Amino acid sequence: MGISTGVGVALEGVHASVAALDALTLEDASLAAGAGVSAGIGDGADVDVLQRRYELRLERMELTSRLEAQLAAVKTRDAARAIEFQQAMTPPDASVQDRTYAEMSAVEEVAGVLTLSSAAAGAFVEQSRRVCSLPPVIDALSAGAISWQHARIVADETEGLTPDGAAGLVAHFFDPNDPNPARGAAPGELVPSRFRAKVRAWRERHHPETLEKRHAKGVTDRRMEYTPDRDGMAWISLYLPGDTACAIWNRTTATARGLQGPGEDRTLTQLRPDIAASLLLGTSSASASDTTSTTAAENTMGIGRIPTPRADVLVTVPVFSLLGLTDEPAMLDGLGPIPASMARRLVADGADSFYRVLVDPRDGAPLEIGRTRYRLPETIKQWIRMRDGTCTFPGCSNRSPDNETDHLKAWEHGGTTGASNLGQLCPKHHRLKHARPWKPTPGTKNEPPGWTSPTGRHYNAEHPDREPTHWPPGINLQSTKRKGPAKALRMAGHRTDFHFMEQSPGEAALARCLHSKA
Repeated sequence: MGISTGVGVALEGVHASVAALDALTLEDASLAAGAGVSAGIGDGADVDVLQRRYELRLERMELTSRLEAQLAAVKTRDAARAIEFQQAMTPPDASVQDRTYAEMSAVEEVAGVLTLSSAAAGAFVEQSRRVCSLPPVIDALSAGAISWQHARIVADETEGLTPDGAAGLVAHFFDPNDPNPARGAAPGELVPSRFRAKVRAWRERHHPETLEKRHAKGVTDRRMEYTPDRDGMAWISLYLPGDTACAIWNRTTATARGLQGPGEDRTLTQLRPDIAASLLLGTSSASASDTTSTTAAENTMGIGRIPTPRADVLVTVPVFSLLGLTDEPAMLDGLGPIPASMARRLVADGADSFYRVLVDPRDGAPLEIGRTRYRLPETIKQWIRMRDGTCTFPGCSNRSPDNETDHLKAWEHGGTTGASNLGQLCPKHHRLKHARPWKPTPGTKNEPPGWTSPTGRHYNAEHPDREPTHWPPGINLQSTKRKGPAKALRMAGHRTDFHFMEQSPGEAALARCLHSKA
């Protein structure tokens, strides 16, 4: 489909959305007139009328969001097409310099009509061209199925990939007929931050350059940045290896929880920076701070004497990667993909509070949480954390350590204490579930629950994107089916006498997987 044809299709969608908005507005006006009050809110207003007018507001916001996406598609196609027209008008024998200035001039025109800076306009044009080069993405935007934020995420994350790699990423998330399509909530049903996390995880796994090499380059760029801000405030940022950053965050969070109590009126959000500043500067330096922060500094005195609660973090490692046979990335709870060497170090060093999770090499499903280093008295809670990743409430990205494991169907109403009837909820949404009729759908052992709102809207769960593990060189899944995994590994020259300090049920399952036919 050409860009011009695509604009026509997008405009048809715009007209349809505007017509639907008009119909809803007319219905609302009719209800307001029938209620006998201008706003429909007052002592004489009928509850059913108010409920319908409430639902109309939700429907109009939903339609408006779709309309914004459709208009973004029109603008995106026009930006890409404008550059093409400018290039077509440039003489074939023009110098590189003339061509550069011709495109620069076009970008500045775009900046002028959209009231953007030159840099922002240049970024928008580049993103528009990339989105238009990915038909499923621009089609989804034109249909209002995704927002411009979602489309921009795909444009950002496909940068640096080969054309085949970019096409594979798009097919995984936008083509239901792909051999391994994304499951659960569709791209447009995920808040942009969660969609980016899923896209980035797929990109890290399929990038042509290994994560080990890219991480080594990233480590050389580590730095600290200081940025003054308004009202006498400033920002301090650290660019660090992911496991180090995760450990810093978890320690400050756990210490903050240890400080909270009846005599502490600071929030968790306020305690984290106070603790970090005190640990960096030392308590004596912290207590000598400016008078505006003296109280906060005094409150952080004695942090070293506060017992720090454990900050349990899950590290999901493909078994062959853990054994050093492949360099397939692992997943660190709260961060995302990490190099295999980092995961092996966390497990081998017995890093405090990091729990190893092995995954089945045949399909990528978790086997069980390992117990070779730590005994987990609440293993089922850890399993739910691993399955859900974040609070399961629609759009919530609150991470595991702050969440609570809740019965989806209440125990007193016949709910069981099993994986299918448990889910993670942050404190806010846990309270909301019990205060208003938000209803979760059942989960499974490996899939979190979806939700239905009080107005009947259903929100699909965000499912993990599992794939079969990368197998060591010289063997493949077909050979394991004929010979069994252990024999296939031996014939390829790999060890199979794997011993763990203390086999957990999951490791026993892994051993059965390796020494029996798939």
